Amino acid sequence: MNSRLRATFVVLLAWAVIYLPALGSIAIKGEEGRRILPAIRMLESGDYIVPQVGSNPYFRKPPLVNWLVAASFRFFGVRNEWTARLPSAVAVLAVAIAFVTVARASLGPMGSTIAALIWMTNIGMIEKGRLIEIEGLYVSLCGLAIIFWLTFWTQKKSPWLIWVPASLFLGLGLLAKGPTHLIFFYAIVLAVLWRTKDWRLLFHPAHLAAIAIMLGISAAWAIPFLHRTTTELAVPKWSGQFTGRLRGVDFKFFSWIQNIPRALIYFLPWVLLFPFVRFSKFRDATQQRLARAVAWGIAVPFLAINLVPGALPRYSMPVLAPASWLLAMSYVENAFQWPQGMATRNNRAWTQIVVAFVGIGLVIGAIGYPLTALILRNRQQIKKAAAEINRLVPASETLYAVDADYQPVFFYLKAPLEYVSHIRDLPPNAHYFLVETDNEAEAAATQKWAPRHAHELARIQDYRKREILLFEVGPLDEH
Repeated sequence: MNSRLRATFVVLLAWAVIYLPALGSIAIKGEEGRRILPAIRMLESGDYIVPQVGSNPYFRKPPLVNWLVAASFRFFGVRNEWTARLPSAVAVLAVAIAFVTVARASLGPMGSTIAALIWMTNIGMIEKGRLIEIEGLYVSLCGLAIIFWLTFWTQKKSPWLIWVPASLFLGLGLLAKGPTHLIFFYAIVLAVLWRTKDWRLLFHPAHLAAIAIMLGISAAWAIPFLHRTTTELAVPKWSGQFTGRLRGVDFKFFSWIQNIPRALIYFLPWVLLFPFVRFSKFRDATQQRLARAVAWGIAVPFLAINLVPGALPRYSMPVLAPASWLLAMSYVENAFQWPQGMATRNNRAWTQIVVAFVGIGLVIGAIGYPLTALILRNRQQIKKAAAEINRLVPASETLYAVDADYQPVFFYLKAPLEYVSHIRDLPPNAHYFLVETDNEAEAAATQKWAPRHAHELARIQDYRKREILLFEVGPLDEH
């Protein structure tokens, strides 16, 4: 692994084995539809500024993930689960490549490769990197910022090189999920500067320029977005995403007390090695100070975020990149130590453990996900619901969705889909439309198409176990 090219090949191979098998075999789930459906609307409408979910503008998250999904669809010319999820997998790969190339100067050939493998084989990144959810992207962007900053700082590069490249990823992070990742980035920065007494770097003009670049990247979208919408609508939605967590909206005590254990699960199996790290075993004092600083930079935001009343365990996932760095440092410096009383003293055992943990990740990706996809092949409710609609609505007909909110089933429909806000907005030539139960009575009673009438064709259960109704407009005596 002394060759940079060989290390890159190993990382690419491991990534392909873990993240590509059965990537598109499981139906979209969770929040994936909120990333995919706005991307489709962007491609159809040409509007890349204001994301839309259903017929409504989507204010809760910035649009970077939607842009990447749209770009993937356009590049491959295919809209399916595989092309939708690929941006997340590529983001994970980007961090791994950064470890074996950029961080090689600081971690060494072996350490940088180990860090990349740790990053790719923890449970959290395997899960999020195979879904088109925001975590896979924004955690990776935060990881890239930390890798570039730590590498150039440890190599004593120019302050401009230390700050500016990291600011590009931080700016993109603002477009992915807002400012949450800054907590984790600056926790590492402040811990390192505190342990090394290098506070002048924080006040260097390069840092101010980096902040301006970061904010400029975000403003390039936010300003036209606010011009297209109203501040009264957008700002409360944005602020509510953060203040709601701090105020403990929908606080559930028994879920809250599980935050830290569940967050630790994301870093399995590697989290099991942390109790064996001994900072005193680092042979170089500089490396020892850096290791302690990185440890503080991991622990403080990890605990702080998970103790916020409305927080969820995944919010602390940005610690995964610096945690991978710290464990790789510890491995290279032989800073692991068996507890007193344990019979095993052989340092070679640590290598065997690392190989075994990497092997677990490879097995999960290469065997676990394809097997799961096979088991779930006939149990995917969203695809069943879409198949029912596709059976009843000819692919040549336009299907209208009335006052539609988030409906992942729309991704699988074959007929062209159009959104309208009210039943009265349906065109005179409409033949098929979908409504939720709130609009059922109006859909059945409307005289909009008299003497023709709207007839219910099917009741279909959505992803929340609620019903959506399919109506057909036809003659009164047709049914």
